Amino acid sequence: MPLINKGRSLPNAADLVGIQIELDGEIFDLCQFAIAGYERTLNLRTGLSQRELEVQSKKGRRYKMSFKRFVSMDDLHLIAQKIEITPLDDDCELSFKTGINGRMTNSSVQHFSEGAKRLHDGQFLEAFFTTTESKIEFAVHSVIKTGTDNVKKLICMDRRRIYTVFSAQIEKGRAFSFEKLSSIHTTRDIEFKDVPIAEFREICLNKIRETGKRSFDQLLEKSTEALEEKLWRYCDAKIDSQDNFDQLALRFAVYHLFIMTPAHDSRMSIAAKGLSGEGYKGHVFWDNEIFCYPFFLYEKPDIARELLEYRFLSLPGARKKAQSGGYRGAQYPWESAWIDDGETTPVWGAADIVTGKATKIWSGFKEIHITGCVAYTVDKYYRLTGDIDFMKQCGFRIIFETALFWNSRLECNARLDRYEINDVVGADEYKEGINNNAFTNYMAHNNMKLALRYAELIKDKEYADEYAHLQNEIGLEAIIMETKEKIARFYLPQPNENSIIPQDDTYLSLKNIDLAKYKNAAQVGELFKDYNLEQVKEMQVSKQADVLMALLLLEEQFDKEIMRKNFDYYEPRTLHDSSLSLSSHCILAKKMKDMKLAYQLFKRAAMIDLGPNMKSSDEGIHAASLGGVWNCVVLGFGGLSQKGETLLVEPELPDEWKQISFYFIFRGNRLWFEISKERIKIKNYGSAGIPVCVYGKESILQAGALYSFIIY
Repeated sequence: MPLINKGRSLPNAADLVGIQIELDGEIFDLCQFAIAGYERTLNLRTGLSQRELEVQSKKGRRYKMSFKRFVSMDDLHLIAQKIEITPLDDDCELSFKTGINGRMTNSSVQHFSEGAKRLHDGQFLEAFFTTTESKIEFAVHSVIKTGTDNVKKLICMDRRRIYTVFSAQIEKGRAFSFEKLSSIHTTRDIEFKDVPIAEFREICLNKIRETGKRSFDQLLEKSTEALEEKLWRYCDAKIDSQDNFDQLALRFAVYHLFIMTPAHDSRMSIAAKGLSGEGYKGHVFWDNEIFCYPFFLYEKPDIARELLEYRFLSLPGARKKAQSGGYRGAQYPWESAWIDDGETTPVWGAADIVTGKATKIWSGFKEIHITGCVAYTVDKYYRLTGDIDFMKQCGFRIIFETALFWNSRLECNARLDRYEINDVVGADEYKEGINNNAFTNYMAHNNMKLALRYAELIKDKEYADEYAHLQNEIGLEAIIMETKEKIARFYLPQPNENSIIPQDDTYLSLKNIDLAKYKNAAQVGELFKDYNLEQVKEMQVSKQADVLMALLLLEEQFDKEIMRKNFDYYEPRTLHDSSLSLSSHCILAKKMKDMKLAYQLFKRAAMIDLGPNMKSSDEGIHAASLGGVWNCVVLGFGGLSQKGETLLVEPELPDEWKQISFYFIFRGNRLWFEISKERIKIKNYGSAGIPVCVYGKESILQAGALYSFIIY
């Protein structure tokens, strides 16, 4: 992960899937050939990507072509392809070349230095590349299998490339197929820790030799079995709906949440664009904890732990971030990459529409609520799983060190005799440099409360070793004393006479404008075609949920009337110019019993990556929005939440849905839900009874039992 513009960038590795095909002397190009038929599919059940097409060349000759590929869920190093070509009008002279192309860049920047290239055993292509910044070696291998001896081939090497050129005669109506199996290994892979470089290279070569003994179909079968076991067996939430798109959107979200998550290595986490594009340079945001995390927490708690271990391992970077601002403790960077990097947010962004100058990106300096979000998620994980081992190894340290940061970040307002948090960017990124942002203050306050609560827990003699260790390492007793003193005078924005919680010290005094043009825009950011950010700062307009985000995450602190009044006030003023916003508003709309709006918001969230806008995912899919789609279905319409050790169940389905069903893990017990408009069925597949409260009625879900609740 090289350094670029004082920030890390996830580099594009060598291209292993590119193939140049020549048919009867004409290079196959969809922009030049006439297309008689085209179908492209992604099978979410198997992970198989497939294109089927019929084309006609400039010479008028027709060909049927099939392209298949997948990345194995059985062996994460493996990429497999299968290509089939059938001439329809006459015999065909086919030529194609493919191999390892190391000429990939990130926005024209090359992040690899070239190493050795070689052909082994007359068939195994090999190339080594090393990242220029982190000095990680990539071992890349490919083998191309044609299944026939009537093919001529020529090995070629060029700068940063090694490839093979094949040529063959194909009979009319007869399909010619070939398979390409490729692998990528790196010296950073956990399995190669402390392995000498020569041994590493030999292991990688031997693995492709073994892989080459198997066919595409055999490898696909193994991958499909692994995907079924790891994901679909228990994570396939189902929607019985008038519109099949809703089911597709949910499965699309679940599939991508799973495949883009580095569950095998807690030194990494989920990038804001997954692995599907260069947007945000592969960096990690609060998207993980607040939007992606619930899926793993309730479906794959083992992966949920891995994701939080990333935050524990990155404490050195968080300490560095705090120290750079003159603060104590651990302040999580707005954008993270390597665990010890600290802040990786770029400093400069797009052009200002008024001044024409580059806009400074203040998020890395002032958007600090992420620290409270990490602590919030640590607590949520522990309350859901009871994993005290994690708390001893990681969780306590995160909670206390982040509380120490807030202690040092608070500013004393002597005139009002209170502590405040000033000069920040809140969840609403359209307001920069504001004071007492509601979401930031509430999340910081919650973080400090958690520190006090967990300090009481570890005072028990059972945790004497942890207490002594933390006292010795970070001065726990002093942290707690300071936290108690400051939290007592910490300012939390309170509802005004109209029950509205001010988003910050000035928001409610700003001017209102007619937002209809921008709220209904087909593209996000339409507001900035008419105004610059300085002008937007003077308007009552929000990019995304802010006060409402606090109401959603800290729901137990607010009564329904406050939630209703604030939802009615802030929702019309929110443009949803962030993909994170729609799912949050959807869940709140459901809680407010506005099912029509809730469903509309769900639909819009689902269409960000699957809708008719072909440009919306140019820089990659929206990981947080995909997490939000699952959250809408299970936590929103499914109505699941937690209070203490009790599972709360208060579902309500939109008119468009007949029924939903899904699995859900609660305190180590796997539960199955089937929810219709008339009935809730719950089966406890776990080994312990689960306290449950269904629409206010409490009971115990005994292990192995199936329960049915009538919805009145």
